[in-house]
Amino acid sequence: MSALLEIRGLTRRFGGLTAVNSVDLDVNEGELVSIIGPNGAGKTTLFNLVTDLDDADAGTVTFAGQNVTELSADRLAALGLARTFQHGRVFANLTVLDNVLVGAHVRFRKVRPAWPGPLSLLEPLAELVLALVRPGAVKAEEAALRADALRIIARFGERLTPRIDHPAYSLSYANRRRVEIARALALGPKLLLLDEPTAGMNQTETAEMQALVGELKKSGLTILLIEHKLDMVMQLSDRVIVMDEGSVIASGKPLDVRNDPKVIEAYLGHRRPAGEAAQ
Repeated sequence: MSALLEIRGLTRRFGGLTAVNSVDLDVNEGELVSIIGPNGAGKTTLFNLVTDLDDADAGTVTFAGQNVTELSADRLAALGLARTFQHGRVFANLTVLDNVLVGAHVRFRKVRPAWPGPLSLLEPLAELVLALVRPGAVKAEEAALRADALRIIARFGERLTPRIDHPAYSLSYANRRRVEIARALALGPKLLLLDEPTAGMNQTETAEMQALVGELKKSGLTILLIEHKLDMVMQLSDRVIVMDEGSVIASGKPLDVRNDPKVIEAYLGHRRPAGEAAQ
């Protein structure tokens, strides 16, 4: 069975620096695979290449059996690939609910009428007609997407539900991160890329986020996770990929990777004495 996500030979250079160096990586459907490594290892650059926020110098990305190496971010979203960012991105002046509804925009296209001729020429007209007339199918779809957005927000309990009509700029940092994840879930993804979802969170907030990611995994969602908090990685991951200086230096089950001498050296800058495990 082929992997849901297949990365082969992916490379990105910035001048004399190779940020991502011929990386191969597979993610199977239903897996949670974590990418770890020191700061500057190339983890976020890899995410940017997969999601078309940056262009690769070499290599291919295959998603759900389709070569998506050169597809735009909106085309990738329509295929079911969603991501969050290392530094959270929300629409500051929109409410929590409206931020989440933005994530569902690619799903709204199901109710658009079939227009003759080149879609690129008639798309603005179709949008105008739908906005003015709002046929029953459109209203039904809007109601369904709103109900789904409310269900997603409810996953975050008292953190977001009482703030559903609050503008995003009024939220705490941790709640803005939650809104960003909720928006990604509203896309209905086949694969969710999470870039350091617990960054800047305290111990309680981190535990809540770990529980949420664990629930998403149990629901069958395929997840590719970048995370620095190794306890979370060890508990949630099916497999762990370790990057250092742009290259994959280890890959395998969490405990095997944790005790790999190359991984210990990458994190600590020296090798431990033989027989001493990483803590």
